[in-house]
Amino acid sequence: MRDVANSDRLSGLDASFLHLEHDAATHMHVASCMVFEGPPPSHDELVAHVESRLHLVPRYRQRLAFVPYGQGRPVWVDDPHFNTRYHVQHHALPRPGGEEELKQLAGRAFSQQLDRNKPLWELWLVEGLADGRFALLGKTHHALVDGISGVDITTVLFDLTRDPPATPRPDAPWVPRPLPSDAQLLADALLERTTVPGEIARGLRATLRAPRRVVKKVVEDLAAVGSFTLPGVRGAPSSPLNVRIGPHRRFTWDNEDLERVKAIKNALGGTVNDVVLCTVAGGLGRYLRAHGHPTIDLVLRAMIPVSVRADAERGALGNQVAAVWAGLPVGVTEPLERLELVKGEMEGLKESGQAVGARVLTELTGFAPPTVMAQAARLQAHQRFFNLVVTNVPGPQLPLYVLGRRMEAIYPMVPLAQNQALGIAIMSYDGRISFGLNADFDALPDLELLAGQLSEALEELADAAGLPPLDSPRRRRNGRPAAVVAAT
Repeated sequence: MRDVANSDRLSGLDASFLHLEHDAATHMHVASCMVFEGPPPSHDELVAHVESRLHLVPRYRQRLAFVPYGQGRPVWVDDPHFNTRYHVQHHALPRPGGEEELKQLAGRAFSQQLDRNKPLWELWLVEGLADGRFALLGKTHHALVDGISGVDITTVLFDLTRDPPATPRPDAPWVPRPLPSDAQLLADALLERTTVPGEIARGLRATLRAPRRVVKKVVEDLAAVGSFTLPGVRGAPSSPLNVRIGPHRRFTWDNEDLERVKAIKNALGGTVNDVVLCTVAGGLGRYLRAHGHPTIDLVLRAMIPVSVRADAERGALGNQVAAVWAGLPVGVTEPLERLELVKGEMEGLKESGQAVGARVLTELTGFAPPTVMAQAARLQAHQRFFNLVVTNVPGPQLPLYVLGRRMEAIYPMVPLAQNQALGIAIMSYDGRISFGLNADFDALPDLELLAGQLSEALEELADAAGLPPLDSPRRRRNGRPAAVVAAT
């Protein structure tokens, strides 16, 4: 009899992303828009390329099987009808094939939920970009992969050189394992309920052997949980970013020079993440004031995912993330003052142990009955614990290739929870740093304005750091509107 849980069963955190996706308006997939130099590969070439790497990520051939009567978390099972061509799709942009047409297609792609009866990923090959380039739109359900491990997995499908060595072939062709019956799924889940508590019993015996050490650990964990939950209990301030959302999305981006961000950091102190969060706070403040919303003393609360994945686990599928609550001083219009507040906020979060508290609560979900987890996830979606999600993922600082074509840029997307109309994902890649903005289609009809205001907020910091201004031709090429709005 096994004394450990089924490794193919979703963790409590992974399952929570399924529970959050309980209606047509919330899509719990992470995604990205990747732009490549041309010419584009044919659809057949891309399908063959993906198939040559699938043995390196077996989960991509698996779908979810749900336990009858909700008596256990879902498990990953081989999909006997797996067809790569269903997941690797082929699309083309209308003329002129500019950024606007690509953003519209990305918004439509990211508005569509993934089919839970199939492996939870898609890859769209997009032809027709200007200058002979092409794009890939990638979607993977959050239950399968988090942002940090997602960066690692790209090295499976992407290459580090234009002419890479051949990928080693598997010893034998893939053959799906037989699907378990409902009776097997139910029996396996009930069996785990009797075996996993054995781990708890062993933990209790360890407690009796070292009570003083364990009591200290419990006290530390309780303090960490308190630092994480108390801000959430107080609730986030009301804002126009927290409204009922629909199923449709707008997607856009702001692309900046990573060296310029680092130069700001070197001149003004703090970290790259501090500069990025200060930029987000400044852009959001400008956007709110442009729409007549008062921002004096307003501090929006951002939920910031942080990786708790050990180095040995990098590249593994599944989620190893916790979260912290961070205040964004959107009402502060002076850039240096805003940066100092952000730096102080992030230093305080490091000392508060919020991430540890979030990790403790995440681990506890592994023992919660699935029905309780489902209700808790839905209740959380209705509460205003935070105003928006801001996630910053460090990407590779060297070029990546697919079929010999260099990736020029990557624009990440973070999903929206219920009543969260905006999510901002930031990723650095090969000397650039990109802000990917995902928004409800109706709540933020002028999302491009916000993208421009993020750029203006960064340039405020650059000016305060004594950096030379960007030349206006580049600003026109990137479509960055100059929008300076006075505080109200």
